[in-house]
Amino acid sequence: MKRGLKVLVGLVCFCVIGLPVFAQPNTKSIETVIMDSFDSAGAQEYLCDGETYNWDWAVNSSRFVAEGYPKTGYYDGIPNSLKQLNKGKDIEPKVFGIKTAFNRKGDNWFEIYPTKDDKPVDVPFIGNVTHMDFWVWGANYNYYLEVLVRDATGRVHVLPAGSLAFNGWRNIIVSIPGWLQQHSHLRSGPETMSFVGFRIRTDAAEYVDNFVIFLDQIKYTTNPLSFIYDGYELKDIDFEDEESETKEVEK
Repeated sequence: MKRGLKVLVGLVCFCVIGLPVFAQPNTKSIETVIMDSFDSAGAQEYLCDGETYNWDWAVNSSRFVAEGYPKTGYYDGIPNSLKQLNKGKDIEPKVFGIKTAFNRKGDNWFEIYPTKDDKPVDVPFIGNVTHMDFWVWGANYNYYLEVLVRDATGRVHVLPAGSLAFNGWRNIIVSIPGWLQQHSHLRSGPETMSFVGFRIRTDAAEYVDNFVIFLDQIKYTTNPLSFIYDGYELKDIDFEDEESETKEVEK
């Protein structure tokens, strides 16, 4: 009986060890991508799918915004938690600030969004994004922050980011829902999910005459290899260019 058991174990080991080993591509890679550090206006050098993106920031407000508002600018400053990471850099750290006021209480809002040539522009995400985080300086007003993203089908989604009823800097982390379509299999239209901007809403009973907010270091956690496959570079082949080159050769 023992001899038969040994033979059986030996056969199992032979079958397992003797199986050919095939290399499998590793599609798991977790990285943190900085979208904007706000240290220099329009100098992000954000690289996505071989293309470099740069943008400015603009603010759009609802109808009851006070005259002369919103006001924006880059100011010297950095959250304490980021000071050590910025140590040794030649650039003086800056943050992006917005000051706004409305003529009456109610459902007021304003949006902060990237622009290029004075036009709104979406910033594409790399890979499959799980979390997005950024630093916000709150003035302890009962306002609410939202993140706007556009999925790979072109629909804009509003992701709640919590209340701004706190003083000073706070790192806010927003989870990206798994049901959001972040990549499209179509060759036309948006290819990936993209960042649209931030929206801040006032509480109906909160004061609206003098609100200030600052932003710093927008980044996100992603798996950049999730949509990379063997032959990925062929998806952008321009057949019209290839056809014209072929005709020139034939002549």
